[in-house]
Amino acid sequence: MGMTMQPLAHGQDAARTPLARLEGITRARQRMLVERAADAGSLIAPWIARSWQRCLALGHAPQQRVGFDPLPAAAMRRARERNRLLTQAARGTLHSLGRALADTRYFAILTNADGVVVDVSGPIDRSDRRADLITRVGVDLSEHCVGTTAIGAALTDLQPVWLHRGEHFFVDTSVYSCAGVPLFGPTGSCVGMLDLTGVEVAERPELLHLAQQSARSIENAMTLQVAHALLLRLNWPGHALGGDTDALVALDADGQVVACNRAARDMVPQLQHPAGVHLPPPHAGELFALPFQMLFDAGAHGNTIDLPLWSGLHLQALAVPAGQSAMPTPAGLRMSAAPSAATGAGQRRLRDIETALIRRTVEETRGNVAEAAARLGVSRATVYRRLGMRRA
Repeated sequence: MGMTMQPLAHGQDAARTPLARLEGITRARQRMLVERAADAGSLIAPWIARSWQRCLALGHAPQQRVGFDPLPAAAMRRARERNRLLTQAARGTLHSLGRALADTRYFAILTNADGVVVDVSGPIDRSDRRADLITRVGVDLSEHCVGTTAIGAALTDLQPVWLHRGEHFFVDTSVYSCAGVPLFGPTGSCVGMLDLTGVEVAERPELLHLAQQSARSIENAMTLQVAHALLLRLNWPGHALGGDTDALVALDADGQVVACNRAARDMVPQLQHPAGVHLPPPHAGELFALPFQMLFDAGAHGNTIDLPLWSGLHLQALAVPAGQSAMPTPAGLRMSAAPSAATGAGQRRLRDIETALIRRTVEETRGNVAEAAARLGVSRATVYRRLGMRRA
């Protein structure tokens, strides 16, 4: 009598004993890579199955040797120049990762969007050829060159991944365990990935959380590198401003968005765009339900403000002019952490700023309310109401 085994979800599989985990991977490899069984994909995480299929479609065989070839010198120089902002933004985070990983035998690898190593950090044993080969700046670790890895999978599926031993396609790479997280730049495109790898080490899937936190720090640093006139730190009411969880939106002097981080794209849907579609950056007026000039006025006062979205939702925001610290002042932190009379005063001050701006614009248009409303991006009814005017 035959017995049908139900596959565990990948997260459950990782929680089994180390031996059972490796046995499950071996069974999946046998069924999919040797027997080419039609149902073999159910024995492994879907994104791993897809990567194995891509490797097979390229004509690769698990037993063939992996060269870990570096880019030619000229190509590496070009890659280094193109990724200068990424490596600069990641430098501090990589240093911190090196300290966090010091006693784990894992190390950090930073690649560009093509999977080419641009920087490394952590306890790398250079006497171990298997560690040395993959941590040379300029080596190509893309899926096309080295098969299924966290690097290739993260860059292809654009999601965080954990990969252990035989889940790699080639036998040569089955000594590694790694966490991979894609990195998204200030315009929303994937610019590289962060990988935490160990050689013949105990499986540490919790490192995926560390990699995700570190990736967020790198993305925020890249956003802050972009030249801007005003930086908006955003978060939901009740969440203190000042940490890596803040949404960051950078504006030029005309209110155009020049950069934003992943949290901003999650909080404000207008900042998102389909993969591969390049759209002009939105204007602050398209994102927030108030005239963008009010954001600059609020920046001059340094207060946390209530920021309405066109959806009807509200964020709290701290506007930071260029040249000032991107971190909120202690007063700003207090205001965002606990609503109080001071918060109400800050919101009343914003209302006063709005009213003054509306009044000035009406004066500049010589009383033409329709033109003033168009300039400000508000309705005529709002102008009449805020200035206590009767409709003509």
